[in-house]
Amino acid sequence: MPAAPNYCGRTRREFLHQLGGGFGSVALTGLLSGDGFFGSPARASEAAAGLAPGLNHAPKAKSVIFLFMYGGPSHMDTFDHKPAMEGRDGQTVEVKTFGRGGKKNEGRIVEPRWKFKPYGECGKMVSDLFPHVGECVDDIAFLHSMTAESPIHGSAMLMMNSGQLLSGSPAMGSWVNYGLGTENENLPGFVVMLDPSGGPISGAKNWSSGYMPSKLQGTTFRTAAGAQPIYNLKSDRLSPEVQRVVIDAINDRNRDHLGGDGLAGGRGPNSDLNARIASYELAYNMQTAAPEAVDLSQETEETHRLYGTDDKRTEDFGRRCLVARRLVERGVRFVQLYAGGHHNDNNWDAHGDLEDNHNKHAGRTDKPVAALLKDLKRRGLLDETLVVWGGEFGRQPTAEYAKGSGRDHNSYGFTMWMAGGGIKGGVSVGSTDELGSRAVEQPMHVKRLHATVLHQLGLDPNRLTYFHAGLDRKLTGVGETEPIAEIV
Repeated sequence: MPAAPNYCGRTRREFLHQLGGGFGSVALTGLLSGDGFFGSPARASEAAAGLAPGLNHAPKAKSVIFLFMYGGPSHMDTFDHKPAMEGRDGQTVEVKTFGRGGKKNEGRIVEPRWKFKPYGECGKMVSDLFPHVGECVDDIAFLHSMTAESPIHGSAMLMMNSGQLLSGSPAMGSWVNYGLGTENENLPGFVVMLDPSGGPISGAKNWSSGYMPSKLQGTTFRTAAGAQPIYNLKSDRLSPEVQRVVIDAINDRNRDHLGGDGLAGGRGPNSDLNARIASYELAYNMQTAAPEAVDLSQETEETHRLYGTDDKRTEDFGRRCLVARRLVERGVRFVQLYAGGHHNDNNWDAHGDLEDNHNKHAGRTDKPVAALLKDLKRRGLLDETLVVWGGEFGRQPTAEYAKGSGRDHNSYGFTMWMAGGGIKGGVSVGSTDELGSRAVEQPMHVKRLHATVLHQLGLDPNRLTYFHAGLDRKLTGVGETEPIAEIV
């Protein structure tokens, strides 16, 4: 039988030999590139400008406080004034809606149950639910045309927190820590404080680090008076022998210069050891740092009154807002507070009695939220702290049921707001239709909000990537996403 033709002019053995010899250069290129050996014009300009490795431009903000109103507050009853609805309570109108109850083409108008009045020099109309926040409108940028992809709590929560409808992706706080690193090695860079009624639907998926190292995930803090801020953190839970092992491991690492940054997945034979030591070291250091951060006895009586910690109604959320201020003072990058938890009327999910639900939750949060903005401002921290307020979606202008004032979910158009961190105050961007059923002027996807947060922190939302499963992943997804220019 004649030999098969050799089209490449080499034997199979020669071909495999030369191919294998090239693998080493590929690996070397990857290692050198990962260490920044080759650099790039963009990175070179960043280094020349004296920016941190993750920064693409000079940041306006150093930290983020995300006040998450779990359940979906009604925009037309809070900050999105709809005078066209006044006097039309109970009137049936043609309006397309999509929520928990499915798609509908008409519904019964539920007139806003609270009066609106102008606040501040900008004259922003705010409902009687938020008189204290109304005093701060000149520092706030209202986004009235937010849109999301899902009207269902679980997927909408994941979208708001991670930019994706499905679980498994890093939360925004993890992306911020990945891009900027920590300013305080004794505290987590990403802290979550839950409502005492329970966590939100999907639970810890909302503050997961996803495919990133676990070091970047959110750490839940407890803030009740006398509570241990982090479970199993107290040193008396560790025997002296175990504490000694931890200290010895840290000392050995420092002495032997094992290298690496302690992140899981680092290169080299000691990467797993480095990751464990970094976790031990953080836990050991937090034994003193975390309790001090939540020790509110150091605050003045005037500050406690400002946040409402002396009032049973506002005590819980007031404590958490005050702890949030103390955490950003200590260099924590991302703090998320949940107002509302569990199910039904334990959160803003007003399917039944709208008035009872929103009076309850606005009453718990209005004074503490305003106190946070005022306290940050008087301490000179608002300029470098970006505050975000909102839920996973809004609510519909029409009733969900034949009777009652309950509203179904609305992802077609809703309101969020931002303040501080270089954000323009006293402005409103976008709008919904005259009933508030959907965004009609400058619709803004949730990803635009994410892009704005990253931009204010000095990060380019279209360049901050993490390589996973063969792709360069981004918080803002595949396409290019621009920050909301009107408010920065």
